[in-house]
Parts: sequence; C-alpha cells; structure tokens
Amino acid sequence: MPNKDAFLTRGVWKDAFLTPDAQEGRPPDAGTGNVGGPGQDGWVTEGVLERFGEATRAWFTAAFAEPTPAQAGAWSAISAGKHALVVAPTGSGKTLAAFLWALDRLARQTEHPPPTAEPPPTVDPPPTQYPQPPEHPTGGTGPATPRRSRRATPAQSGTDSRAPDRGCRVVYVSPLKALAADVERNLRAPLAGIRQAAARLGLPPPDITVAMRTGDTPADERRAFARTPADILITTPESLFLLLTSSSREALRSVDTVIVDEVHAIAATKRGAHLALSLERLDALLPRPAQRIGLSATVRPLEEVARFLGGAAPVEVVNPPAHKTIEITVEVPVEDMTRLDEEPADDGHLGGPGHLSGPGHLSGAPRPDGGLDPEPYGHPDGPPMPGSGRQASIWPAVERRVFELITSHRSTIVFVNSRRLAERLCARLNELAAAHATPDPGVDLGLGVVNGDQLTTPSPRSTTRPTAPKRAPAEVMAQSGAATGASPIIARAHHGSVSQQERKQIEEALKSGTLPAVVATSSLELGIDMGSVDLVVQIEAPPSVAAGLQRVGRAGHQVGAVSRGVVFPKHRGDLLSCAVAAQRMHAGEIEQIRYPRNPLDVLAQHIVAMAAMDPWHVDDLAALVRRAAPFADLPASALVATLDMLAGRYPSTAFAELRPRIDWDRATDVITGRRGAQHLAVTNAGTIPDRGLFGVFLAGSDKPARVGELDEEMVYESRVGDVFLLGSTSWRIEEITPDRVLVSPAPGAPARMPFWKGDQPGRPVELGKAIGATLREIAARPRDRARQDLAGRGLDDWAVDNLLSYVDDQREATRHLPDDRTVVVERFRDELGDWRLAVHCLLGAKVNGAWALAISRRLTERYGLDAQVLPSDDGIVVRLPDMLDAQGHDEKPGAELVAFDPDEIAAIVEESVGTSAMFAARFRECAARALLLPRRDPRRRSPLWQQRQRAAQLLDVAREFPEFPITLEAARECLQDVLDVPGLVALMRDLSARRVRLVEVETQRPSPFARSLLFGYVGAFLYAGDVPLAERRAAALALDTTLLGELLGRVELRELLDPAVVIETERRLQWLDGSRTIRDADDVAEMLRILGDLSTQEAVARGARPEWLDELVAARRALIVRIAGEERYIVVEDAARMRDGLGVALPVGVAQAFLEPVADPVGDLVARYARTHGPFTAASCAARFGLGVFVVEQALKQLAAAGRVTAGEFTPLEVPGAPGGGEWCDVEVLRLLRRRSLAALRKEIEPVPPSVLAAFLPRWHNIGGRAGQGTEAVAAVIDQLQGAPIPASAWERLVLPARVADYTPAYLDELCASGEVVWAGAGSIPGGDGWIVLAWAETAPLLLPPPDPSVAAGPVHERLLTLLDGPHGLFFRQLAEHLADVPEPDLVAALWDLVWAGLVSNDTLAPVRALLAGGGAHRPKSPPPRSRYRAPSRAGRLARTSLATLRSGPPMVAGRWYRLPERDTNPTRRATALAEALLERHGVLTRGAVLAEDPPGGFAAVYPVLAALEERGAARRGYFVEGLGAAQFAVPGAVDRLRALDAPGAEGDRTYGTTPSRKALAVVLAATDPANPYGAALPWPERVVEAGEQSPGPGEPTHGHRPGRKAGALVVLVGGELVLYVERGGRTLLSFADDPERLAAAASALADAVRAGALGPLSVERADGEAIHSSPLRDALTTAGFRATPRGLRLRA
Repeated sequence: MPNKDAFLTRGVWKDAFLTPDAQEGRPPDAGTGNVGGPGQDGWVTEGVLERFGEATRAWFTAAFAEPTPAQAGAWSAISAGKHALVVAPTGSGKTLAAFLWALDRLARQTEHPPPTAEPPPTVDPPPTQYPQPPEHPTGGTGPATPRRSRRATPAQSGTDSRAPDRGCRVVYVSPLKALAADVERNLRAPLAGIRQAAARLGLPPPDITVAMRTGDTPADERRAFARTPADILITTPESLFLLLTSSSREALRSVDTVIVDEVHAIAATKRGAHLALSLERLDALLPRPAQRIGLSATVRPLEEVARFLGGAAPVEVVNPPAHKTIEITVEVPVEDMTRLDEEPADDGHLGGPGHLSGPGHLSGAPRPDGGLDPEPYGHPDGPPMPGSGRQASIWPAVERRVFELITSHRSTIVFVNSRRLAERLCARLNELAAAHATPDPGVDLGLGVVNGDQLTTPSPRSTTRPTAPKRAPAEVMAQSGAATGASPIIARAHHGSVSQQERKQIEEALKSGTLPAVVATSSLELGIDMGSVDLVVQIEAPPSVAAGLQRVGRAGHQVGAVSRGVVFPKHRGDLLSCAVAAQRMHAGEIEQIRYPRNPLDVLAQHIVAMAAMDPWHVDDLAALVRRAAPFADLPASALVATLDMLAGRYPSTAFAELRPRIDWDRATDVITGRRGAQHLAVTNAGTIPDRGLFGVFLAGSDKPARVGELDEEMVYESRVGDVFLLGSTSWRIEEITPDRVLVSPAPGAPARMPFWKGDQPGRPVELGKAIGATLREIAARPRDRARQDLAGRGLDDWAVDNLLSYVDDQREATRHLPDDRTVVVERFRDELGDWRLAVHCLLGAKVNGAWALAISRRLTERYGLDAQVLPSDDGIVVRLPDMLDAQGHDEKPGAELVAFDPDEIAAIVEESVGTSAMFAARFRECAARALLLPRRDPRRRSPLWQQRQRAAQLLDVAREFPEFPITLEAARECLQDVLDVPGLVALMRDLSARRVRLVEVETQRPSPFARSLLFGYVGAFLYAGDVPLAERRAAALALDTTLLGELLGRVELRELLDPAVVIETERRLQWLDGSRTIRDADDVAEMLRILGDLSTQEAVARGARPEWLDELVAARRALIVRIAGEERYIVVEDAARMRDGLGVALPVGVAQAFLEPVADPVGDLVARYARTHGPFTAASCAARFGLGVFVVEQALKQLAAAGRVTAGEFTPLEVPGAPGGGEWCDVEVLRLLRRRSLAALRKEIEPVPPSVLAAFLPRWHNIGGRAGQGTEAVAAVIDQLQGAPIPASAWERLVLPARVADYTPAYLDELCASGEVVWAGAGSIPGGDGWIVLAWAETAPLLLPPPDPSVAAGPVHERLLTLLDGPHGLFFRQLAEHLADVPEPDLVAALWDLVWAGLVSNDTLAPVRALLAGGGAHRPKSPPPRSRYRAPSRAGRLARTSLATLRSGPPMVAGRWYRLPERDTNPTRRATALAEALLERHGVLTRGAVLAEDPPGGFAAVYPVLAALEERGAARRGYFVEGLGAAQFAVPGAVDRLRALDAPGAEGDRTYGTTPSRKALAVVLAATDPANPYGAALPWPERVVEAGEQSPGPGEPTHGHRPGRKAGALVVLVGGELVLYVERGGRTLLSFADDPERLAAAASALADAVRAGALGPLSVERADGEAIHSSPLRDALTTAGFRATPRGLRLRA
C-alpha cells in the first residue's frame, strides 16, 4: 500500500487452501505485467509462478485462479534472496507465500538432485561476505569456536547448493502456541497437493516432513526431532531459544529460511528482543545467514518493524494496495443506560431497533453512570451479588442480544478482554440456549415467556413479574460465582488458561460447524484459522485499534469478503472508546509500535546461554548482540556491567543467587559458562513473567493431562470438593498440591466462576488524543449534526442517544469536557468527607501513570502523607484527607498539585520510580529473566510469595550498587515501556504554552466521568494494587545516572554547557585567571591549602615566587614530597593524608600532630581534586596522584553516593582535549557551570523588539487565531481577564466576540446565573456606560476592586444595602415594595449608584445591556426600526411594555440583585492573587502593563510576589522585550511563544507582504482591551507626519488628538504594529503608518468590524488633524467600503 497508515487487517494464508470458488472475491486491482512488483497500474501477478517447480506450479494453478498481489510481491522479494516484510490484509495468502517458496525448494531437490561435484550457478549474484575475522588464539573459526563470521546476505534463490542431508531447512516462529498448532494442521493441504501433483507429472514425490516444538510438545517428540530433524520446524520464540541452548541445535545448522508470523505482536515487547537475539544466534550457527520473512497485517510504522526483523541487514517491505471492507457497528441494547431498572418500551421490537430486550436474568452490579460496573469492591467483569433481587445492569440485554446474533449466524466468535468474563459470558449463553431449547414454564429468556407451546413477548406494562428460572444462574459468590452446567452447548470459552488439547477441540468444533460460537480472549486474535466465521462480537472496547482489526478480521476470511463486527459497550464511559475504536478501525488508523531498546535482562539470559554452549570472545559477542535491532545502540558500559554481574562482581552472603554464572578471563577477554549454566538457562528461558498460575491436571491419569491454569489467589480461596468452571466444563477439585490442582470432571454440577488477574496494556497516547478530539467535536457541533456524525461512525440510534446524553450530563456537571486540548481537574468530597481529585486526562494509562508518580511525590513532600493516587486510561484519582492551612482554614486541593514545570517533570518521575510498587514488581520480573531468581525444577512453579520474598532480598543487596544492571533495567522498563515520560513532558509543555488548558472545577458530587474513574479506583486498589508490603516499601535506589542515561538515550549536559564557560571556570578554579594576586608567602600557603600539591612550575604560573616557597619549607609550613615521579610542595597539614593515601615518603622532622592517621585519605584527595577542577576523568585524576584508575573510581563512587560528585558527559566537544566519554564533576562546580552557562545563554538571547510583544499579546488572548466556542471558551476568557476593568459596552461587543467564535450573551448569563461568575461595577462613564469587572466567585473577594462607598452614601442607598444584606438576592419589585416611599426613578438611580460603586451586582447582565441599549462608549449596530418611518421613541416603547415587565420593573433593573461579598483586605493575599492574574492575563508582564491597570500600591505592591513566584519556578524573570526595563516576568510557556514570533518566517510574521501566507494579522481591539499593549506595556508610538507636512518643532504640540486607553476608543493592529487609532464616536482617526498596504489592511479590518455589528455606523470626518477628504487615509477607507458624504466618509453595517 502506498500509504503505510492505510487500512490493514490480518491476512491468513489458510484461506488460500479453499476451493477456487472461495477466491471469487479477489480485489479487482490485481494487474498484469512484470512479476510481483509495482507497475504503472498497480501490483502485477502474471508470470510469477514461472519461478516455481513443475509440481508446485501445477498444484497452485489447479487450486487458485492467480496469485494475490501480496503473494506476487512476496515471491518477488523472496526469490531475490532478500529479507522481506509482507504486510497485507486478511485472506491475501501471506503465510502461504512465505511457505510455498521454501516448500518448492525442498520439492525440487527431489525433482532435480544437485550434483555432488560443485553447486550450480545461482540466479542472483553471489552474496557479499563481510571480512572474515582473524582466528581466535584457541584456534579455528568453526561453530564451537569463539570467533564468528560476520553477517552475510541471506541465502540466494534457485536450487540449493548443498546435498539434502535431512537437516531442518525452514523455521516458522509463531507468537502463540495455538497459532503454531493451527499452521501445522494447515500445512498438510499444500504438502499433499504438491505430492499428488508430482505423481501426476511423473516426478518423484517430495518427502517433506514437518515437526512442531512448543511448550506443549511431549518429550519423546522433542528427542525425535534432535535425532531426525524435520525439514520444517514450527516453533515459538521460547522454544527456539531452548533449541539453540541444547544439543538439538545441531539440527538447525542447515536452516536457510526463517518465517516470523504476526511479527507485530512480539516486536514491541521483550519477547521480540529475546527473539531478535535468538535469530542472530541461529545465524551464527549457519554458513550464511538465513533469509527472514516477516508477516503481519497491522504494522505501523513499517520501517520500525522492518528494522526489527532484519537487524543490521536491509529488509524489503512488500505492502501492496489492498481493498478490504469491514462493517463495524456499535450497539447498545437498552434505550437508556442510566435507567436499567425500568422495563423497556414496547415499540414493536424486542427491546428496540435490532435488539433483544425485556426483563430476564440480571447479572452485574449497577453503575451510577449506567452499564455494567466493576463488581462493588471487586473485579471489573463481575455479575451481581446473589439474593439482591432485580439489579440495574446492562448485562441481561447484552447477553440476550449476543445470543440472538449467535443463533442468527452460522459461526460466531465473541471476543472479551479477560478470561473470567469469557467463562462467565459463555456460561450465561449456554444457560439461555438450554432454556430456549427445553424451557421450564414461565421462564423468562428475554425472548418472551414460554407457556406450553406458545412464545409470548412480555408487555412492559404488565404487573406480573416473570418467575425466576429454576436453575442457578451464572451469578457471583464473592469473587467467583456459581453456574449450572448447561446442555446443549452453544458456546465454549477459549483462552490461555484452557489446555492445548481443549483449545484444539474447541477450534475444530467451530470450524466443523458443530459449535455455533466461541467466547475468546486474545488467544484467537492472531491469525488462527477458524474457518468461515460470519460475525465477530466484541464486548467492550478492544485494547487497541490494531487488536480490534485483528479480531474483526477473523470474520470474512476469504479474499474480498466483508468482515463484520458488532461492539457492545459495557457502560456509558466505555461507549466513547468503542465509537472511536470503531471509527479508527474503519480508517485503518492503527497505533504505532516501538521495539524496546537495550533490555539488559534479556541480554543477560542470552549471554549465559551462549557462554554455556561455546566460549565467546567479548568483541564477537558484542558484535553479534549489536546486530539485533533492539541492541544496535547498546552502550559498551551497559554490556560490561551485565558481564560483571554475571561474572560475580557483586558477591553477597545475603543473596546466594548473585554467585557467578560465567567466567570472564580478563586477560584474553573470553567468557565461558560455569557448571550448571546450561541447565539454568533452559529451565528459566523466555521473557513471559511468572504471574503465579497453578497448573490444573486431571486426577488419576497415567500421564499428566493438563486441563488449564488457575490464578494463585483463586486457588488460595478454593477447597477440596469445590467445583469450578473452566473451558465451559465443570471440574471438581480432588487435591491441591504446592504447585498444581488435581481435578475430575463434574458435569452438570453448579460451578464457581474462576478469576484471573493480569496486567492490561494502557491505552496508546494517539488513541487517547483521538478520543479527546472526538469528544471535542461532539460537544462543539449542533445536536443534529453530532447525531449524524456518530451514526456515520457505526453507532446505532440508542448508542448515539446514550453517548450524547453522557456528554451532556458531564458538561452540565463540570461545564468543561476533557479532550485533546483540555485537562479537567475535578474536586469533590467522598462519602467519608475526604477530598477526591479526579484529573480527567484521556491520554492513556502510560502518561497518567507517570503523572500519578509525580503527583504522589509532590503530596509526600508537601504534606508528608502517602496519598492514594491511582492512574487509569481516562485520568487519575487522588484521595486526600482534610487539611488546614497556616491560618486554620480548610485547604482545598486544586490544579496546583498536578501542574509541573516541563523542564523538571522527567527528573521527578525518574526519581519517583525507584520508590514505587511498580518498580518492585518490575524488578522481580527483570531479575527472573536475568536468571537471578531461578526455578530449581522447570516442572514445578515457584509460588508468587516466594518470588516476591527473594526479589526483596535481592533488592536490598542491589541497593548498594548504583550501576547494578537489573536495577537499571527495571528503571528503564518502567520509564520507557510501562510509562510514557516523553508524552508527559509534551503534555506539560502544552499546558505551559496554553496549547492545552488546565481547568479546575469543584462539584458537589462526582461527575459522570469521575464516577467511572472511581469504580476503577476501587477495583485497582483492592486487586491490582494489592501488592505485598515488601514490594511497597522498596527504598530509594542510587541509580547509576551514567548507565541509566545511556540506556534512555538522554541528552548529556555537554550539549547544554557553554565551552568558553567550561574553560574559564577551570582556569578560575585553578587560580590561573589572574583574579587572585599572590603577594607573599602567606598567600602561597593558602593556595597550597586550597589547591593541594603543586610543582615549582605550577606555583610560579599562579604568581608565586620560588623564594616564597623556600620560605615556607624553611618554616616547616610546607613540605617537598615526590608524587607521581615529580617533586611537589604540600602544606604540612596534608602530610598524613599524602602518606596514607599515596604512600609518599615524608621528610624527617614533621610534627606528630600532623602525622595522625586520616579516616579516608584517598577520598579527601580526590574530593579536593574535584573541587578545584572542572569536569575530569578518573584517569586524569589517577595520573595526577600516581594511583590506579580503579582506586580513583571507587573513591569517586563513594563520593557520588554521598552526593558530592556526579557522573556524566560534561565537557563540550568544542573544548580542546575533551574526552568524549564519561566524566566526573563536583556538584558545586557543576552548579556553577550550569549557572554561568545559563547566564551566557541569556546574553546570547537578544530581547525581541516591542512590536513582537504587540503581535504576541493578541495571540496570547486567542484573538485572530483559533477561537474557542461555547461556555467553556467564555470561562477560559474569564480566567485571563478576571479583575480587569473594561467598559461595559466593550465586553459583549468587542472583547468576548473576538475571543469566542460563537459568543452569545446567553453564555455569560449562564455562568452568572449559576453563581460561578460575578460581575461588579468599578465606576461610571459618561454616556450611560461604566467599568465592569468579571471574576470567578471564589476569587472575587481578592480580585474585585475595593468598593467606593462615597459614591453611594445617601439614605436610599443605605436602605437598599440593608435589604440586600441577607444571603438571598431580591428582584427589583421586591425592593420597591420594601421602599414604597421612594419614587421608582430615584430607586433605579440609587440602585445603579450602588452598582458603579462596586457594592451590588445581579445574576445576569441583562440590566447592563438594557442600560446600554443604543448607547455606551462603544455604540453597537443600530437595531432595525419597528416603524415604517422612524424608530419609536423611548416613551413609545415604554407604552407598549408588557404587563409582566411593568410588574417586574424596567429592563434596566431586571434580574435578581444581591450584595457583593466583602473584599479580602489582606494586602499579601490580594497582591498574590493580583500577580497571578496579571501573569495569566499578559503572559509577559512588564511594569507598564501593571501600571495601566492601576492596582493599589502600583508595581511595588506586586513585585515581591513576582519575585517569589520566580523562586518557586512558577514565573521566569528576564529581559524579554527590548526597551521595557529589566523587571519583566513571564510564565514559562509564554517566552517560547514570544520568541517564536520573532523567528524569520514564523506564522504571523510582523513583515507585511503581498503573498497571502505572508500577510500580517490585522485585529480591531478596544483601546482598553488588555490585549492592546499600547499605552500599557508599550508607549504610544509617535504619529507619522506625511512628507510635505511641516513637522512640529521642539516643544510644539502635534496636530489632532493624542491616543489614550480611553473608553470608546479603538485601535487597529497589523502584524503587531499600531496602524490606526479611532477616537470615541469614530469621527477622528490617527494613523501611525505610511505603508499603503498596512493602511489598506487596517481599513479593511475596521470595515469588517462595522459590518459584523461589533461597531455602530462610522462617520469619519478628520484624520491626522485634517479633513478626511484631503488625507491619504481616504483611498484606503474608500477601498474598504466607506462612502463619501458631504462631511466625510461613512460606513453602515
């Protein structure tokens, strides 16, 4: 496919064995032409079969019409001898294409045996060989010698050159044992067909044998393969490792082809890294590397998987165009998922459109948001508690609908996401089938009530309840349930805990048609041929889009067939995920995968295995390892650390398993295995962690017959005699041993439902962003369009209704929806009165898990408590007890707990990982993989408690060694594989730069989204989080930062430090910069004390005189000693230190006081060396003192453990003599280097011109860019503008419409009426206008301006305030009734006096609008006249006012009035709130911006707060804008955005050009708008004087008006520069540019504002002090649409 992201789905070659009729639906784009390659008209297939032998070609042409494009492309690459990655959809014959070429080569050996003298010529040129390495000293380069031949190209095509020695030729690797068994069965068809075709053609029939080696293969079959290798081996990654680590590897020495099926399923895991090393070890056995063929249908990106497959060799990607049709619908079988306890409506259907419904067996605990919840206090897939009567659950409707789908199709696969749910649903479906086949009278099946021979549909209005079924339903009892054995069987469960034989029977029954349905987990997801499946049902959202495609691909397996799937959400929260997954499955938008880098535990396991089989030179071993893609960039230090661990560098009496596994001869650099190493490797092979599963075996059988597996904790809760369900069969426990459960069949007996616990992969970030984008689109679109869009995504009517109501309920609860651009922090109290924080972030558990670690660390540091923080795919739940602040008030947790500096968040997470329970669990798994927690007997499992105990002991030992590889690997796995730290850093940067909003809300009860999070919180803490205390109390580990940084690929400090600073600091520390003047012998003694030993030349270079040195020696204040072969001077105080640490001989006569032993002499000397040098290497320090490097390294590591030095790569490569490797540096010196480098960097960063700030500020306010919509956007604007006084006429005419695309007054009224937002007057303006301030209710006491009681000091004012002093508001008529003696006009005037004084407000802005009707400083567009001739007068309008209006009062006093809260007069709190609001408002805050808002105390009042914010990291101080003073503060993300606007060619560049892409942004703002920087942060520019106009002389006034931040005035900015200033009323303009294009852009923007209704009619009479008709502005205004009038230019809307 040309587009790697285009739709892919799994293609399984078994369909290629169908009859030609099954191939009729092949894609029509299969062209003709050259063999197997892309031509002009697509991929061509004709002629490709000519490359095959006669028998193979005859069989294929008889069975199929022609090759598919995937087969043609694959054979083109394979026949050329290349590694190939074949990516194609279901039914395209990928696996047949991979196998058929190998089968043909084997068959042609029989047809045309090769001559024994010399091999025939190959089709392609011979492979290029790498240079052969020199022989190892031990001799030879054979298979058992340590030197290996370098990688050659894959084996070439054509007939094979070696004699058929019956060695294995083809290795097929499957990620699943079930898939391996399925391929082995399906290979029989082509083998038999080729043999028959050869017989018909008179050719010798080929004798091709097939063997299978998996974990279920009996021992006798394994021995048979070793004795007589089969031609084709079908195996798994773990079994291939075992073969390579045993004598059976000799059977693999003739392999020439390796096929890796479903390569995407293992590439992104440690199994893939394990397999990659196994493939390289296999190649090392061969005379030339085997050809590798990878197969998959869901691969993205192709390049990543191709690199994984080929390692160091190139891989050709075969990705032909594909046309695969899938039909996916999302069904909700109930009308309202929040009202599940009500009867369904009788609408003529059995439960709705296309659904079954009605009362019936109910299983599942109710969710507050609808659907099936996790069990109360339990498992997420649980049915209900028994005896609870009718319970609200969606499960009965889902079960009946699934039953209906199964009965209406021939073959169905039902996929679920857990084994327990598979067993439970399977049992329920069989109960429904049994009741439907032979029902008891009165049993309700949900399909009707059976009475005699009639089936009647129950009426929802009937008062008669159906009788309960006589059988015990599939209900839960505590953690497991009871169910009757059901017969007949309509479905069987298929999952990893069912034995291989049982799974095989289930698969055969489904394919033969005797079993209608299978309920499966991912065990049937990957490529297994299940025959002609009609339908796939998915219960709840699939784990990923790729998994969903693989599952739906099980249906419609033939070429060109349609794959049909139905998805059932479990609850409303799951509905959105289902909808997005279905839509992305349609579009083929699968997730990206990434193979793990440098997993050291896997490396350790392979090193032990390799050394156990052969001696290996370290260089050869490193070369082989690095040929595997996951280890291509393996640091040498990591390899050495791993070898050290295996060679016994970390012996411990506390943990015996740290004994050596290999011997490492450091002289020859050869490693060999110790006794028992091979046994250790084969008994602990693989990467799949032991989760603590008990094997279930049939009791009383001669040979152990495996039935399946049970979870360890399920077994602990079971007793002998209990009956449980496994594989749809009841089993009775006969005996429980320490490692297995013995059972006997118990058909028909009531059975408990087993449960398993396992890790679920977190949602990928890109899927989370897609869910967020969908949620945002749904919320932004009109209801009808949203319904249409969701229906187009495959949702049925009830699914659409439930999803829209779910979104509406959430928006009603929190006003904001979490999406890809919004994170919502919801605060509420739980039932115990504790605070809960729900952080709604949809980016998935990997990002949220890392975020939760940082939050937990912050809570521990700030409050000293171990808060309960649980992440999930949809967010984070935090539980906090009540806390009091310093004043004794309740402290409410908020968004400040979850917001982090993007530059610090990665370090916080890395530091927090080592103390987490996740780290302890991962450490246990990594240690087991690295063979440090071995099993003594592979036939017996190690109990999980024993593994945990041994891992805790090992962790205690590893704590002493920061560079311990398994510690580093556990940290790497947590940070790279389990968590998504880069994704979290990107999120924090987006939050800082305001690309993503962080919204904080407080609710009385959990919102619908929060309720979903809370149920996951309960389940996880009772189950997944229920880890032992030994793993929870893992202490902080001193990780080796150098090795960890290398493994993580971290950017080193050398890239951040300034080279000149490093050089200058080194000279300063060594007293070589001339800053210190040596004046006498005393100064020389001080120099020796600080710097240590110096030679005569070194002392003279620093300004000392030789006679001063002699003076000190004569006075016994200094000594001459010999260090590193050189005479040096030391102060006498260092005598004992030099003697004990360096072994120097001291001169006689040293006082005894200076000869007392020193505790750590070497450590003291090394520490002083570090203090007086810049970054240095251990070798340079060792050379200085004449010590061994190892001695110095040990001293440095002790200093590092004490936090006095640190390791890394510090010296920039530009510095002469930079080592280019690991270095050490004193922490204080490093801090000095960083500080000075930062200062140098600040010097290099030039401040931006003021015009950039003018361009930045509108964008900071989202003006002219991507404006928001709805009340959420209005709330975001209030976040920025709260506390800023703006004319009332400008708020809704200019300010809010410029920032909110669809602004209507109803949005602001909604926020005010809810009590969340308050408005207050701040003084009146002539013309019926006034200053209005908006603020959130919780911050209003701090941000609203202090009231002015002198404005309203009359008796009427006092009486009004007394009436409004209560807790409730009053309408105007209520006020008038209490003040009946006051005339109404006086009462209205007094009320407005109180408003403008800042004492009274209203729950709506309707009175303000009425007051401003047709007036105000900013006049709006005039309303259309109601009279034919003229608009009615005010008296006329009043005459026609309705009776209701007269009763409630005039419009200008409508609504409910209340008294504003008392202002908080604490100056510290007010200054803090004001400073934070100013930073939020301006982004980059200057003195002028603060003074423009005229806060009490001016700039001096907020400066201390801003300085404190800088110290806390919440703000940055710098010289960001040129010419605005040094006192500039900014929020971190604003600085980057500001400087980005100054970059050449940046979006919104200030340069104005003619090309559309270069046109600068033109915006019209109120002069008082905070987004206007002029007259605030920036001074008003000097007005341009046209050429020919006499410029005013010094001291002379300029012509016309002066600009100012006046109410009613406007400014027009173009590209951040002020172009026009419009005086109030619009009669006078001032221009500040003479560029015609800028003037035209400004005039056009002004005209657009008039036409949009933001401004009233404009009549411009004068410009720049002269008549408009003689001004250069005339042409620009006329072009923009202004019309000439006798008095000037006029424009109406």
